[in-house]
Amino acid sequence: MPFQKPIWQKTFAALKHRNYRLWFWGQMVSLFGTWMQTTAQGFLIYQVTHSSAYLGYVGFAYGVPSWFLMLYGGVVADRVSRRKLLIITQSFMMILAFILAGLVFTDTVQAWHILVLAFGLGLANAFDAPARQAFVSEMVDREDLTNAVALNATMFNTALIIGPAIAGVIYAAFGPGWCFAVNGISFIAVIIALASMHFLPSTETSQHSSTLSALKEGINYVRHQPIIVALIGLVATTSLFGMSLGTLLPAWSVKILHGNAATNGLLFSARGVGSLFGALTIATFGKSRVRGKFITAGSICFPIFIALFAMTYWLPLSLLFMVFVGIAMIFVVNFSNATIQSIVPDSLRGRVMGVYTTIFMGSMPLGALLLGTIAEHAGEAEAAFLSAGAAFIIACLVWFLIPKVRAIG
Repeated sequence: MPFQKPIWQKTFAALKHRNYRLWFWGQMVSLFGTWMQTTAQGFLIYQVTHSSAYLGYVGFAYGVPSWFLMLYGGVVADRVSRRKLLIITQSFMMILAFILAGLVFTDTVQAWHILVLAFGLGLANAFDAPARQAFVSEMVDREDLTNAVALNATMFNTALIIGPAIAGVIYAAFGPGWCFAVNGISFIAVIIALASMHFLPSTETSQHSSTLSALKEGINYVRHQPIIVALIGLVATTSLFGMSLGTLLPAWSVKILHGNAATNGLLFSARGVGSLFGALTIATFGKSRVRGKFITAGSICFPIFIALFAMTYWLPLSLLFMVFVGIAMIFVVNFSNATIQSIVPDSLRGRVMGVYTTIFMGSMPLGALLLGTIAEHAGEAEAAFLSAGAAFIIACLVWFLIPKVRAIG
């Protein structure tokens, strides 16, 4: 009988690689701060403006650079040292966090300040996201790639559980400025981790074709891979009609659940609990041949749980449905991410992940603007119902028209 590894060794297989361990713990610390800022920033602009539409404007301002620069960011990620690029982008994000903290501490913050800084953060992310996605393959062996992608989601969602809850308490007790200051400090951890890594010279990437031809090469590769096109389409749907729901949570906490900043933090954290469970499931069973089934189940269940959440006005039940929203969301996004990364050649990884992140993250501002506008004129629950209905219809179309997706091994 062949020796079976303990379940924990399967779940955390990527951590045997030194560079990935440094990344994992450094990024974990940084993400706690990121989710504290995200949670506090949304509640702050709602307090300043008392407008659900402004919640959408923040998401829109953050996401606009994705449309114009993230594809180029993918090209850059294939041409330069991804580690050095990430140190630059993370440092820039740190500076923005300290600027926002300073504006709050000096009591000079205005709505347009938050929008401009969100746009600046989006600019940095346009280069950071493709590099971050592609960088995983440099830290682990190909056989551990799916596990590493899942563990990335694990740290992301562990931070999502704890960060918003801490932000809610700190916001209520000391104000939002400390949430932004802690985020700025947290970037130091990931910058030190990146600087401490060791790579062979062969991992440094350099290409000499023109930017335009390199960009076309990446887009053409994606266009001729039907499975990648289908997966990116499902991820876009999840982002556009589902993940953008998060932009409404500050208003939802106050107007529907009659809560405060702590309520807002709990809702984000509940979604994080579900996402963490989903990510650990992927990390454990990612090598089994059931990815397509998980993706399909997640794409159908995701809008169902959003609709159930929209029908609920009792906080404990709202939190429960947010847990299930998080599970379904992570099944779609992370199994799709891992599948795409397992298909794409290393030489095109940055550009393909640039396409992936452009569509994934570029869909969020559209959804944020759409849901924020609908919520302003029709109500938050109505906006959630409409987005859930659209996502459910698209998931059903993929089920009937593209059966190859649920057959992915």
